[in-house]
Amino acid sequence: MAGVSKCLKYSMFTFNFLFWLCGCIILGVSIWLRVSKDAQKELNLDLSSGVYSGVDLLIAVGSIIMILGFLGCCGAMRESRCMLLLFFIGLFLILALQVTAGILGAVYKPKIEQQINSTLKELLPLPNQDQDFNKALQTFQEENKCCGLLNGHSDWKQIPTSCLCKNEQTPDLCTIANGQSVYKKTCASVFIDFFKNHMVIIIGIAFGLAAVEIIGLAFSMTLYCQIQNK
Repeated sequence: MAGVSKCLKYSMFTFNFLFWLCGCIILGVSIWLRVSKDAQKELNLDLSSGVYSGVDLLIAVGSIIMILGFLGCCGAMRESRCMLLLFFIGLFLILALQVTAGILGAVYKPKIEQQINSTLKELLPLPNQDQDFNKALQTFQEENKCCGLLNGHSDWKQIPTSCLCKNEQTPDLCTIANGQSVYKKTCASVFIDFFKNHMVIIIGIAFGLAAVEIIGLAFSMTLYCQIQNK
């Protein structure tokens, strides 16, 4: 063990064990969501919807984190330069992709509204969409006090009850259409406000993950150099 710091070695092991454990949790939960009919029913997940693309992505992310955590743990305990180098390369690539995504997010942030509007425009007219989609949208309208996607109540052929103002009759919130009081705000504006308001949180999480990844890179490369010079 001459030349290799025990403190660094076990710190590297602990770091990667926690890293591996996070991967196990992400992978386990995402697989559970993918295969459990009860979970899909409880969380209102539709197999044909785009939600499952996110679940599949989580499965891939969890698997990658598990593999990297395993390489880091074994590389530290076995003092394997090969495993440590593979861990370093894998973590560096993730960090590089994360930084690239952050830069692209900052560059294209002003275009968020345009992109959301363009995506939602493809869903019009709403009566042409399937029943499950319209049911989910009507629930969203009622919860967020909005109506339609881009053009308000005119996105619907017949104004659904979820668009009707109940006890709220303020001019800022409601307007009169076809003799009925309906919500003035479109659901597109709700989506846009959500993304803009949560962008700071997303950036903060990204920076936190980047800091953890840099610590992992420093641990692995320092230990790699100590083993090489042993």
